[in-house]
Amino acid sequence: MNIKDAQKEVDNWIKDHGVRYFNELTNMAQLTEEVGEVARIIARRYGEQSEKESDKDKDLGEELADVLFVVLCLANQTGVDLQRAFDKRMDKKAKRDHDRHHNNEKLK
Repeated sequence: MNIKDAQKEVDNWIKDHGVRYFNELTNMAQLTEEVGEVARIIARRYGEQSEKESDKDKDLGEELADVLFVVLCLANQTGVDLQRAFDKRMDKKAKRDHDRHHNNEKLK
């Protein structure tokens, strides 16, 4: 599935199950909440914090998918073609950073 298809699938889900999109500010708050859940898992599972028993069954993939869902909602409701924007950004990064990371002594 490409990003354009994912945007369409989310839009169909909203129409079939969600009634309507939350407004942009609500979705921004929702995105922040979902990113916080990802951060909690990363900090405890891969960082220096100890993982609480209640967090051990959290699925990082599902939490990342929640972030993606809200990003797709925001793109849909603001008229952003995320596939086009992503392709454009990747092209820019490929040109700008072609040798940048290979020449970074910190990464060796």
